Amino acid sequence: MIKGLYEAHLPVSNLKRSVEFYKGLGLEFDHRVEDKLAFLWIEKEKSWLGLWSTEKVEVEYHPSLRHIAFEVSIEGLKKSVEWLKNRGYEPRKTFGFEPTEPFVMPNSDFAHAKIHFKDPDSNSSEFICKLENPQKIEERMYLSEWEQLQDKQ
Repeated sequence: MIKGLYEAHLPVSNLKRSVEFYKGLGLEFDHRVEDKLAFLWIEKEKSWLGLWSTEKVEVEYHPSLRHIAFEVSIEGLKKSVEWLKNRGYEPRKTFGFEPTEPFVMPNSDFAHAKIHFKDPDSNSSEFICKLENPQKIEERMYLSEWEQLQDKQ
C-alpha cells in the first residue's frame, strides 16, 4: 500500500529566505501557492518539501514537530561538514556530539550515520545514511571511529 514519503512540511517565517536556503542544499524549486506555501523537490517527481509561511515558527522545538532528514550517500555524508560550511550553513551539536564530523547511532542489525543543522527558522535538518552493523555494535560514536572498527574486521 504505502510506497514512500511523498511530502513533508515545515513552518517558516520568511518564505523567500527559506526557499533560497533549501535550494542551497540542492532541492529543486517547483511551485509557490500564493505567498504562503512553496514546494521544492527532494527527489524529482517522488518527494517534496512544503514550506509554510507563518508567524508561528516560535513554537518550542521538538523533533516531532519541526524536523526533516535528508538521505545522502556515505560519500556525501563524509563531506557534509565542509559542504555545509562552504554554503554558509553550520552543523550543530546533537546527542552530545560536536559537529566536527558525522556520528553513528547503531540500531541492532543496522546503524545510521548523520549530521544535524538548522534552517533559518531553527527547524532541525539532518543528512543521514543507513549503514550495515554486522558486528552488532551498540555504542554511539563518530563516523571515523565506526570506520576504524569496521576496518579491523
